[in-house]
Amino acid sequence: MREYSGSVFLADCPARLAVEIIADKWAVVVLFALSRKPCRHGELIDLIGGISRKVLTQTLRRLQGYGLVDRHAEAGKVEYVLTDLGRTLVKPIAVLTEWAHEHGAAVAGFHEPETDQEL
Repeated sequence: MREYSGSVFLADCPARLAVEIIADKWAVVVLFALSRKPCRHGELIDLIGGISRKVLTQTLRRLQGYGLVDRHAEAGKVEYVLTDLGRTLVKPIAVLTEWAHEHGAAVAGFHEPETDQEL
C-alpha cells in the first residue's frame, strides 16, 4: 500500500479536504459532465437529472473556489470548463463511473427504504 504524508483521518489533512470536496452529492456528476465538454448552466441542468438550478450554482461555485472548474464569460455566453487541476480527476472519475455501471444494480438491490416504523 502506498504511503502518504498526513492522514485522511485528521481534520486538517489536505487529502481529507480533497475527498470531502469531490464526495459531495453532485460534485462528481458535475465534474464528469464537464469532462465531456465545456457546458453552459442550462446545458448542465438538462444533462443532470434531479439537480436544481440553485444546487448546481452552489456546486459550480464550490468547485471554482477549489480550482477545479473555471467560469468563462464571453459575449454574454457563460461556460464552465475543467481547469488543469480538474482534468486530473477525469481518469479517477471514469474508473468510479465504470464501477457504478457494473455494480450499481447490486448496490441498489441491498438498499432498503426506511419506513416510519424504523424511525
